Amino acid sequence: MNQPSLSTFIWSVADLLRGDYKQSDYGKIILPFTVLRRLDCVLAPTKEAVLAEWASKAAVDLNPEPFVLRKAGHTFYNQNPLDLGKLLGDPDHIAQNLDSYVQGFSAEVRDIFERFEFQSHVERLAKAGLLYPVTEKFAQIDLHPDRVSNMQMGLVFEELIRKFAEISNETAGEHFTPREVIRLMVNLIFIEDDAILSRPGVVRTLYDPTAGTGGMLSVAGEYLLEHNPQARLSVFGQELNPESYAICKADMLIKGQNVANIAFGNTLSDDGHAHQHFDYMLSNPPFGVEWKKVEKDVRREHEQQGFDGRFGPGLPRVSDGSMLFLLHLIAKMRPADQGGCRFGIVLNGSPLFTGGAGSGESEIRRFVIENDLLEAIVGLPTDMFYNTGISTYVWILSNRKPEARRGKVQLIDASGWWQKMRKSLGSKRKELGEAHIERITQLFGDFVAAEDDDGKPVSRIFDNEAFGYHSITVERPLRYKDGDEHGQPVLGTKGKQKGKPQPDPALRDTENVPLSESVADYVTREVLPHAPDAWIDPEKTKVGYEIPFNRHFYVFKPPRPLEQIDAELKASTDRILEMIRGLSA
Repeated sequence: MNQPSLSTFIWSVADLLRGDYKQSDYGKIILPFTVLRRLDCVLAPTKEAVLAEWASKAAVDLNPEPFVLRKAGHTFYNQNPLDLGKLLGDPDHIAQNLDSYVQGFSAEVRDIFERFEFQSHVERLAKAGLLYPVTEKFAQIDLHPDRVSNMQMGLVFEELIRKFAEISNETAGEHFTPREVIRLMVNLIFIEDDAILSRPGVVRTLYDPTAGTGGMLSVAGEYLLEHNPQARLSVFGQELNPESYAICKADMLIKGQNVANIAFGNTLSDDGHAHQHFDYMLSNPPFGVEWKKVEKDVRREHEQQGFDGRFGPGLPRVSDGSMLFLLHLIAKMRPADQGGCRFGIVLNGSPLFTGGAGSGESEIRRFVIENDLLEAIVGLPTDMFYNTGISTYVWILSNRKPEARRGKVQLIDASGWWQKMRKSLGSKRKELGEAHIERITQLFGDFVAAEDDDGKPVSRIFDNEAFGYHSITVERPLRYKDGDEHGQPVLGTKGKQKGKPQPDPALRDTENVPLSESVADYVTREVLPHAPDAWIDPEKTKVGYEIPFNRHFYVFKPPRPLEQIDAELKASTDRILEMIRGLSA
């Protein structure tokens, strides 16, 4: 059964729930039952061997767990003789038997169903007389990995979550990222390490602080397996949404990953991997979501720990916490002297330029660029994500830049590279094709300036300081308006200001001077010819950073010649007059 057919089949369970459940509650039933059936099918081939092993070891007072894990061939097991098919043989006791079956799983699986609050939903289904038909429906489908691959299963979960989020008016995009975007990000963080990753037995760690259902972790694992079947990728993650966390944990269990590495909770206020560092990281934090709920904890860490904590460089405005995840990832980078780290994060346009010099956002950009961490930013097409049509950008950061990249930043404009989807999914109407992913990856790997076939720039290389500026305060003298001193500057009378012209707040202005230019030269050229009495207050000068991405790819198109415009207007006027004459005839 292919993935769309499977999703449609599972979705048909909603027909059973209609009337007894609100649409917004369908996911609370369908998602855990899908996970249960997947686990049921995965364990089926070794079920009898596990039961026999459990009985034999329990009979001689040995702890059966380590023995049955070997028999199961997975990092989890179920020691109850029931399965979904056998549950149907006793309709009168299906609720009790289903609970007994779930309790027969190993501890990590039981935790998954606790996150789903599965027991309470089973009781509600039983009272409504729906538990048997729902169980029967799921018992009919074969979700063994031989029939439905891990990648297909991940897509099934993502499609179901998206559908449930849409009918619940929730934000589907907070839970997962389009797979082609993940493939691009994985390409970009691994591209320069192919030689290392192809070594036999290589072990690397990957972390996602906003793991969702585990899509990024899964795609990265698949990439590494394709390139080096002998390589091992240990994945780590954290997720706030209980249902997404449960699905991610189930997926990691089936793939043999250590599910203790998947933490539950809010990454910003309760770091589930404190003091750990990683080789690679990926993240798609929520766009434009405020962090007021965790503000107290974040500010405490910022103020008390400074640069020893995660948020030393600065704090963004409370209305958008995406840059906090950027700082969190930077704090998680494996130190350069221990091998270093590269990571990719998806952000909207706001982190590129929001906030003037001295603001939290600007200070974060300053920290990133002055520490030479930013390798590249890739501008993606609009309408790429399920919950928003806005422009998005992939930032690639590394503390082990190759020599050619040191002190430089690459900007890649891929906003025009997309193909239309056959069917829109929420706000997602466009997708990256394989050719687009390869082209972007090649541009990044080549690290050169480039243009498209029409001569429009698509890749540009800049020195780090190109994004910095001095924000200077230009003062003009306050002048007397009445009396004998009319028009004369007002001079200070005390302290350091004694005898000096006093500034007029109404005439005060600020200007940004590129870091590559002398402030004195700028003032001489741009300010004094227009205001000879102006001066700069050096105490108010601040250093700021912004990345005006779109400006660097803007191509001026001169207007058409005036003669051509006149000719077109005359032709239009003549057509209108001809039409009027025809009506008058």
